[in-house]
Amino acid sequence: MADDTKSPEQTNGAQQGAPEAAPQDTPEAAEIDARDLELVQLKEETAALKDRLLRTAADMDNLRKRAEREKAEATLYAATNFARDLLSVSDNMQRALAALPAESREKADEATKNLLAGIEMTERELLKVFNRYNIRKVETVGAKFDPNFHQALFELPTKEYPPGTVVQEMQSGFAIGDRCLRPAMVGVAKAEG
Repeated sequence: MADDTKSPEQTNGAQQGAPEAAPQDTPEAAEIDARDLELVQLKEETAALKDRLLRTAADMDNLRKRAEREKAEATLYAATNFARDLLSVSDNMQRALAALPAESREKADEATKNLLAGIEMTERELLKVFNRYNIRKVETVGAKFDPNFHQALFELPTKEYPPGTVVQEMQSGFAIGDRCLRPAMVGVAKAEG
């Protein structure tokens, strides 16, 4: 009769025994490795496609934002050339009003007073329309000289204003949005010396 009991060394030896056949040795194991390799490749491809999709979505979002910004700028600056041409109309209205001194206005007949009032109203309406389209007069007298919005015609020695300050306006300047439509023609303070 055979003894079925095994010593602990024999049991451990059987469990730790000779190495079993490596998984690659069987056709099923080779098939599992091929599936694992294919799974790894599919995961890498999925990750790459996901990355491309996210980048494309980000590019599309940037493109949409840029298109909106360009549309807003185009709308804002579309009237630039037309507005620039209308500036001479505003200048001529100012000249017409300045041509008659205040004392002569008081002595003028009713028709002349009405004509001047009409010119003033037309000029105010033109400036309202400019304002509606974000066209504004450039700040001049008392402002610091800004070469982006002012064109210096002369320098004036003075102690009244610090050097580099606009002290006199010869012609009004206008801006549309953040851009200069026409620079103001100005005189700039310089230190007396």
